[in-house]
Amino acid sequence: MKLPKLVVPVLALTVLGIAVYAMWHHQPPAPEQLQGMMEARETDIAPKLTGRIAELHVQEGQRIEKGSLILRIDSPEVAAKLAQANNAEAAASAVAQKARNGARPEEIRMAQANYERARVGADLARKSYERVEGLFKEGLVAAQKRDEAEANWRASQGQADAAKAQADLARAGARSEDQAAATAQARQVAGAVQEVEAARAETELKSPVNGEVAKLLAKVGELSPAGVPVLTVVDLSDQWMLLNVREDQLQRFAIGREFDATLPALADGASKRVRFKVIASQVLPDFATWRSTRNNQGYDLRTFEVKAQPLKPIAGARPGMSVLVAR
Repeated sequence: MKLPKLVVPVLALTVLGIAVYAMWHHQPPAPEQLQGMMEARETDIAPKLTGRIAELHVQEGQRIEKGSLILRIDSPEVAAKLAQANNAEAAASAVAQKARNGARPEEIRMAQANYERARVGADLARKSYERVEGLFKEGLVAAQKRDEAEANWRASQGQADAAKAQADLARAGARSEDQAAATAQARQVAGAVQEVEAARAETELKSPVNGEVAKLLAKVGELSPAGVPVLTVVDLSDQWMLLNVREDQLQRFAIGREFDATLPALADGASKRVRFKVIASQVLPDFATWRSTRNNQGYDLRTFEVKAQPLKPIAGARPGMSVLVAR
């Protein structure tokens, strides 16, 4: 009995399907994996003042140490302020020195001479008054003449007292309060000089950390604004990985737990498999929820970001590399 022509192909396809199903059913499925990403500490470095970049001493990929010179900034404004501050400091120092030294010897001698002249004049006026007073008592001069002589004597005596005070002041020098004020003024100006010196030091931008130049945005001749990063330094010795985990798997990645992971980008061998330790975790926003509808358990599964550090630095690992964790 001959079979219809379509029956044979249908039977062949049926047998093939059964064979494929049997092979898939007996072969265990590939294990599921969680995929994370390597990270490293990055530092954005920015100048503290605005200026034009005059020299550039680093390039991308270069290893730099803390304190290494990155670039030099040309700032004429800082140079002008420094010159002004230095001149003001010199003037204030001179005033303070003058207050400490007091009057010059010539000024002291001049004040003493003025006092001697005034004292002699006062003695002469006193003697003239005494003579006129004697004549007045004898009735030889009028009271007006006696009063004029007395007034002249007392005025001369006042001038002598003022000249003596001036001479004493010249010998004593400036008051302690004036000296203190002049010294404080000098210190204030010196502080302004230090401030400008600090600004001048910022024209040489130096690295505050060790690491590798990951991104360089500065170019010679460009105007660099204050506070805008000009390069990024990555510290490859401070590494960690970030892994997104559903909350039903979070117990495995509790803080302090350890797990194994692989970095496919690294060479095959022992260095490819790495031991990590969980150091932190936090829930992601609602839009990152893995399951937005309720399942049979009656609640939505949230997603947590897990941060884990390798037990020792991974040689060759770079930020952005994939990390695979078997479920």
